Amino acid sequence: MFETFGFENLTAPQAAVFFALAIGVIFGGLAQVTNFCLRRALVGEDRREAAGIWLTALAVAVLGTQAAVSFEWINFEEHRFMVSEVPVLAIAIGGLLFGAGMVLTRGCISRLTVLTGSGNLRAGLVVLVFAVVAHMTLKGVLAPMRLALGGVTVDMGDNISLAALPGGAWFWAGLIAIGALGFAWRSSNRVSHLALAALIGALVPLAWVGTGFILYDDFDPIAMESLSFTSPAAETLFWSIASSSIPAGFGTGLLGGVFIGALAASLIFGGFTWQSFDGPRQTGRYMTGAAFMGVGGVLAGGCTLGAGLSGVPTLSVAAILAVVMIAAGALIMNALLNRSFFANGAASTTRPEQPAV
Repeated sequence: MFETFGFENLTAPQAAVFFALAIGVIFGGLAQVTNFCLRRALVGEDRREAAGIWLTALAVAVLGTQAAVSFEWINFEEHRFMVSEVPVLAIAIGGLLFGAGMVLTRGCISRLTVLTGSGNLRAGLVVLVFAVVAHMTLKGVLAPMRLALGGVTVDMGDNISLAALPGGAWFWAGLIAIGALGFAWRSSNRVSHLALAALIGALVPLAWVGTGFILYDDFDPIAMESLSFTSPAAETLFWSIASSSIPAGFGTGLLGGVFIGALAASLIFGGFTWQSFDGPRQTGRYMTGAAFMGVGGVLAGGCTLGAGLSGVPTLSVAAILAVVMIAAGALIMNALLNRSFFANGAASTTRPEQPAV
């Protein structure tokens, strides 16, 4: 479809960067205002309210994505979420590691990217270490381990999606959406915050349609993508140190946009404060968590956004398994923290606020 726009000086891959930048700015601003984070929804002190926000976004993402599929704007038949040979061991281990890591760092990678834009230096260093370790797992010294774990698969045949089960796609999409919205309605959130969460969810099908339909170009194809942070973080790291030889992609534009959007929202609404580590033990805890998330995000096939908010709406069994394992990893690590030496390193994670001037 892209070629029908008549652009002479802009290719589809180049347009995808600007499109992702816009998506990222909106997500960053909305996530900053709503404190959007799956970790908070699982183990946070305000987990009920946080879960309401996250589930509202998921419900809208599921309905919007399946509507786009019904209109035949997109399909996921060739997408990596729909391979019949599911790498269950990699997904299970990766999900557990990612969930544990986001508890150690007090935020999933999407939340930490948002926090980086609001002046949190802890979050910024975690994002950097996460990107390095993710790249090591994708293409570096940890790649053999990834390939070995990924070789342990289960053949799902045609049952790679909930759409293949009795009832079909809309039955399962409706079931997920109704359950999510039912919980959200009882979560004590203000309607305005739920509305903002719905806008976050709407970004998922918008990104799928944008990259898979609007920017589709037979002569210069791009990958169909939505909100995700694992591959984009590694891509952005590689681009930042070799931009003269490789072009920016959708992921680079997305991460840059999230940072800009979060920074703008924190400055406008007064949430920008410089924060850093309290001591070596806390630093070690956060770096360990960053490494766990870097390895885990790659093995699981995505983070809480890539496999969760974007993956579940495809109705992929692999994506659902990844989110379940991420949640399990978070709950297990949270239980361990309450009785381990890590607890001392977690006791104080917020320094007194300093003026952002």
